Amino acid sequence: QVQLQESGPGLVKPSQTLSLTCTVSGGSITTNYYYWSWIRQPPGKGLEWMGSIAYSGSTYYSPSLKSRTSLSIVSKNQFTLQLSSVTPEDTAVYYCARGLGYGPRYMYDDRGQGTQVTVSS
Repeated sequence: QVQLQESGPGLVKPSQTLSLTCTVSGGSITTNYYYWSWIRQPPGKGLEWMGSIAYSGSTYYSPSLKSRTSLSIVSKNQFTLQLSSVTPEDTAVYYCARGLGYGPRYMYDDRGQGTQVTVSS
């Protein structure tokens, strides 16, 4: 059974770049047909899809975040999220997830436990 675990700094200063890593166990990112995604949940709000990367390396981003977001596969078991020019509105619990599809309405069966990121000076 696949497991996903997010890691990264819990506190980021405004205007900096947020970098998170998702480590996958029980499966490989590069040898099958899944999409690997980042989603987030700001306090008091619903889940927001940020972007996805296919096993082939093709990327897909939310239009509202596209200019600030970058996903990469760094190894067969890790992929990353970079979000630039963060503001306090980027404060959220960030999740990595796996699915056979992607996008703002996709329901993910496999998701990490999430990591809290706070943007504050």
